[in-house]
Amino acid sequence: MNLQRISEFLWKIPRSGRMRVPGLVVASKALIEGASRDRCLEQVANVAQLPGIEGHSLAMPDIHWGYGFPIGGVAAFREQDGVVSPGGVGYDINCGVRLLRSRLHVSEVKSRAASLASALERAIPSGVGTSGQLELSHAELDQVMRLGARWAVSAGFGRSDDLEVSEEGGCFDGADPAAVSDRARERGRCQLGSLGSGNHFLELGHVTEVFDQDAARAFGLTVGSVTVLIHSGSRGLGHQICDDHLRAMLGASEKYGIELPDRQLCAAPLSSPEARHYLGAMACAVNFAFANRQLLTDAARTALGKALGHSDTELGLELVADVCHNIAKWETHEVEGRKARLCVHRKGATRSFPKGHPLVSPRYREVGQPVLVPGDMGRASYVLVGTELCMKQTFGSSCHGAGRQLSRKQAKKTTHLKQVLREMESRGIFVRSHALGTVAEEVPDAYKNVADVVDVVEGAGLGRKVVRLEPLAVVKG
Repeated sequence: MNLQRISEFLWKIPRSGRMRVPGLVVASKALIEGASRDRCLEQVANVAQLPGIEGHSLAMPDIHWGYGFPIGGVAAFREQDGVVSPGGVGYDINCGVRLLRSRLHVSEVKSRAASLASALERAIPSGVGTSGQLELSHAELDQVMRLGARWAVSAGFGRSDDLEVSEEGGCFDGADPAAVSDRARERGRCQLGSLGSGNHFLELGHVTEVFDQDAARAFGLTVGSVTVLIHSGSRGLGHQICDDHLRAMLGASEKYGIELPDRQLCAAPLSSPEARHYLGAMACAVNFAFANRQLLTDAARTALGKALGHSDTELGLELVADVCHNIAKWETHEVEGRKARLCVHRKGATRSFPKGHPLVSPRYREVGQPVLVPGDMGRASYVLVGTELCMKQTFGSSCHGAGRQLSRKQAKKTTHLKQVLREMESRGIFVRSHALGTVAEEVPDAYKNVADVVDVVEGAGLGRKVVRLEPLAVVKG
């Protein structure tokens, strides 16, 4: 792969062959060397061949190989001649993260971390194919797919304040339940309020360092304060929607004469009925995921309140933010001095909007959007804040996590799980899971060090560090 280093943290893949735009990778020298060991940089170049792509095919520092697009890939497509590609969203549509703060200090819970981990595990349905907290009727499922977290709050799972700090207010416009197959409905109907498996988790942690006092104050985060991170998505419903529409998009690519460097990049023109059908179904999965994280939040609040002998209101378990990954969104960006409406694909990437942006919650508009970057279960996570430069360089996009450096198969093969868990417990981190085989795939060594990834994001000017979080108790799917 031909790579040109254009600054300390930016690398260019020059146009060649059928590339319509260059590639731009945000990475340090060490991270780019790691990315060069799989096909993810080739995938950046492949995405650059899709019709109507604007500016660059982009990759964040947590980049690794994915389906079609790399994970950590971002691409924006023009309304008039661009495309939508399910491979640019992924199977786990609106896999995302939400962060809760509390009035608790770490000194009040550290000695109880093991029992709190067990209490959370009992309260949070998790694992492959696991049923959730509700079995929805078909009419209720339609409402969830249309209204997202708004439905959950109206049904008693949380409060309206939660919606104010959720991306899109916890409800994505354009949902079309008629575009969702019977098979997808059946997979999702019983899974609302479940964590899922793989890299999904619920984590009790605490703030260990503050980097930006003003932003931390706006987010309500102080050193020692106890936090809850929740990472989950649209479960089987989103997976099936992706699967259903990939087949349709292969036909659309042929129908509209779209040359594909990789069949996994199958796509349809944004003006086509196939694109509208996919975007309507995708929005249903986005809303299901918002509602799912809202139910998980309610379950975590209840479990912690019961275990600690206080109501969640007394504990001050308030939502700081909910942010999406794995989504395609219509947004307005400035391109060569003019406003342009673009369909921005973020696959394993997070929106990172600056202060003053109208889409940032009014609660945070004076400092910027919280950007939540979870690490692995044995190291830190970070909260960042968006920047103006990010809008200019990456369509307001930043990293979404640490990024894998070992495949799940490699991680299981090289992990002595009991030893890893003992070492984590010796550091005061207690892991609970119904499936230890999954935990073996998610050990810290399977991931890049999130501190290195976040340092690159900050060094490149795409976000500023606000606080660092460290785990106490982790429930894995």
